[in-house]
Amino acid sequence: MASINPYIHFNGNAEEAFLFYQSVFGNDFANIVRFKDMNFDGFDVSEAEAEKIMHIALPIGKHNVLMGSDTPERMGKHTELETRTKISISAESKEEADTIFNGLSLGGHVEMPIADSPWGSYFGMFRDKFGIEWMVDYDPRYKGHP
Repeated sequence: MASINPYIHFNGNAEEAFLFYQSVFGNDFANIVRFKDMNFDGFDVSEAEAEKIMHIALPIGKHNVLMGSDTPERMGKHTELETRTKISISAESKEEADTIFNGLSLGGHVEMPIADSPWGSYFGMFRDKFGIEWMVDYDPRYKGHP
């Protein structure tokens, strides 16, 4: 079966963001490529961007990967408070949902505190300190995977 793996872009702080995400989810990075590692004609990298992240991948759970990169300055900046698609995490227990919610929302803005929802799951929503929007859900009817 196909899987969906979110890919998010940053304005030069991808490494900081992914170290933060790693502190919540655990696991080792499956891949880290810096712009300086990209060595081919027509791809010029400034000294200021050489250490920035061209690609990073953090496995989450058994079959998912959160991926991201820094956007080179020549491509412009992302508006960090724009309306984005939220990343939805399905936890396998209330305890795991609380751990993820409390960890990722640290320093961010909680839009909906995690609590029992009217639709029967345990749910919360927030924007993390990097401007990425998340939803955390635990629904015992689906064993963490709707």
